[in-house]
Amino acid sequence: MNTPERFHPIGIPGQPWGASEKAQWRAQQRVQRRYVDDVQATVDALRERFDVEQYGQLDYGPGETYPLYAVRSRDWNGALPTMLVTGGVHGYETSGVHGALQFLEQRAGDYAGKANLLVVPCVSPWGYERIHRWNADALDPNRSFRADSPAQESAALIALVVPLKDRALMHIDLHETTDSDESEFRPALAARDGKPYEPGEIPDGFYLVDDSERRQPDFQRAVIAAVAAVTHIAPADAQGEIIGSPVVAEGVIEYPVKSLGLCTGITEARYTTITEVYPDSPKATPQQCNDAQVAAVVAAIDYALTHA
Repeated sequence: MNTPERFHPIGIPGQPWGASEKAQWRAQQRVQRRYVDDVQATVDALRERFDVEQYGQLDYGPGETYPLYAVRSRDWNGALPTMLVTGGVHGYETSGVHGALQFLEQRAGDYAGKANLLVVPCVSPWGYERIHRWNADALDPNRSFRADSPAQESAALIALVVPLKDRALMHIDLHETTDSDESEFRPALAARDGKPYEPGEIPDGFYLVDDSERRQPDFQRAVIAAVAAVTHIAPADAQGEIIGSPVVAEGVIEYPVKSLGLCTGITEARYTTITEVYPDSPKATPQQCNDAQVAAVVAAIDYALTHA
């Protein structure tokens, strides 16, 4: 009888993880950076110009509690369109967090009196500190945005946006695709779920994910055009795909976001997109990655404002 090949150190090949395997995985995670220094301090400095609220708190046990922060336009006006920006749904995706913070510091003030902004720069601080895709329960928050979510991070964000669910015009969610997706996170996902690991290809460059159920191709093109001035756009692979999905326009693929439990499905916003920056490219610096996220946010808001 053939034995499934071991591709991950935790668990038995072909068998989903149980509580002991998840505990073993969690015990291996180490704090590598500090949320309080990198995120909370920057958010605190924004209080002079914006309204900052703690919308929840993660609690993973002693020494592992994290306040969750949202930053709002100070003069919130119900007559103005509302724009939602989220970052750090996957805590390891650095430019998603720091791009959101840079947008708040440098560009958010441009929209005073034009739009209501709600920015959540770091949805997953436990993952941010450990540079990991999952939360402490070995769950992917960006597959958990659904009713009765098992992920604390996802449930807290859903509760925050409930009053805006039908009023948001635009939602942009800031992400990265990294080499570690292929070397670490996809093998771990397959091991956790007891499935075979099928190697993939990491694209070199920036791309977007549209909602296949509510396509907005012109909106996606506008964001791509803005980002192309900052960093390179990912080409399709030999199969005409990016990470296994057909390329529908330059640098654009599509997912059914609501059925997958993705963050951009939490409102009924007309315009939604998921950014994917490639920080491991030899052609991009960390600052370019942050700048690309800011360019995407600005382009998304500007397009939504002019096509409201």
